[in-house]
Amino acid sequence: MPSNLRRLIVTLSLLLTTHCPVLAADPQLRIGTLAPKNSVYHQQLMELGEAWRAAQGGEAKYRVYPDGSQGGEADMARRLRIGQLQGALLSVVGLREIEPSIVALQSMPLLFRSWEEVDYVREKMRGGMEKKFLEKGFVVLGWGDAGWVRFFSKEPAFRPDDYKKMKFFSWGAEAEQQEIMKTLGYTPVPLETSDILPSIQTGMINAVPSTPYFALASQVYLSAPNMLEINWAPIVGALVVTQKAWNEMSPAAQKVLRQASEKAGLNMRMQARREVDESVAAMSKRGLTINRPNPEQLKEWQTLAENLYPRIRGAMVPAETFDEVMAHVKAFRSGKK
Repeated sequence: MPSNLRRLIVTLSLLLTTHCPVLAADPQLRIGTLAPKNSVYHQQLMELGEAWRAAQGGEAKYRVYPDGSQGGEADMARRLRIGQLQGALLSVVGLREIEPSIVALQSMPLLFRSWEEVDYVREKMRGGMEKKFLEKGFVVLGWGDAGWVRFFSKEPAFRPDDYKKMKFFSWGAEAEQQEIMKTLGYTPVPLETSDILPSIQTGMINAVPSTPYFALASQVYLSAPNMLEINWAPIVGALVVTQKAWNEMSPAAQKVLRQASEKAGLNMRMQARREVDESVAAMSKRGLTINRPNPEQLKEWQTLAENLYPRIRGAMVPAETFDEVMAHVKAFRSGKK
């Protein structure tokens, strides 16, 4: 090949390499969740995904993996880190794998008396929490909740001591909570959510802290047909995506996704709160027994919760975050008065 022709080819190659942008692959969002297929949570995720795909354009791909098909929440948090998932709808159980201080919104029993209090404290802490998640490489797109935790058991129970003879389901990732339970005389059995139903059917556990909706959807109540009617704690959650996935989206797609996620979070919260009473009513028609503590028994539960707070502060919940939550609750109640 003549030397002048060779030089021309090299020059053209350099020009193309220097001035022609390398086109990135079309973004994709793979979202994991424990939410059942066709539940309101799954439906909301599908709707926001369609809005994102339309805004992103091209061959953008979106897929939701419901029913815990990507593992438990701790598993999904690991999948996010290694890029197998780009996003997940997680409760505090999974979110704590990213930012531990988030447990303050869910792990302080009998602190919140109403959804108004939950919303107030979450909004007050939201900016700081989202900043912490961003520092860990995650973007929080929307906040939701899934109802109040109540205790479902094989045998009737009304007071804290009634549960000391039972074996409690406990999320495997919450080692600190398990240690606290043991010191108080309870027997936690660490499992994943997918293990709850077979474990209570076989007697491996006989008490499950659960929202009424989950107890109904999973049919846990058929093996644990007694429900203690106290609002132990709210199940709080959020939709997160990795910062890497976020940065690969167009600005228009980012805006649409954030707006759609805010709307989905609101819809999830509203639906979850309606489902508490609706699920209890549905289970009652099918054999669920509702055990309502009397004032003396309620006082025992409140005393237990207050005795737990010093153990939780600094161990399960960072002391600074614990104090911040307490201050917001106090401010809300002062304002209401």
